[in-house]
Amino acid sequence: MVALAAIGVAVMIYLTVLHYDTAVVPCLARNNPCEAVQPSIYSKLAGVPVAVLRLIGYVAMLAALLAPDRDYLRLAALAVALFGVIFSGYLTYREIFTLKMICEWRVTSAGIMVVLLIGAIARSWRGLDSSAGGEAPASS
Repeated sequence: MVALAAIGVAVMIYLTVLHYDTAVVPCLARNNPCEAVQPSIYSKLAGVPVAVLRLIGYVAMLAALLAPDRDYLRLAALAVALFGVIFSGYLTYREIFTLKMICEWRVTSAGIMVVLLIGAIARSWRGLDSSAGGEAPASS
């Protein structure tokens, strides 16, 4: 999870630099959909570039993962990952149904966040398991 969060940080730093440099966003897809998605109205939220918001999320995730293991930090990592997946879902919805194109950088970030969410769920579950004396939580 630490490696994935670090990759997320690196990707978002790169995209943030490209955003402020107004450089062409490299893309392997035909007709470079990333170049159209990057300056769209959905690339900012309240004037803040989405890449910066995602960078903050990945940094928060990395901080929660690198800090000593505590229940509240597992919960924080879970909350960041859940919010990240929901936010990525919204952006993917906008890309597909509004912009009618997909940027591979956003899909990569969304994929990383989904894997981090799965890891955060497993990590939280293990935390519950160990705090219950090794017994799995009762299902209802």
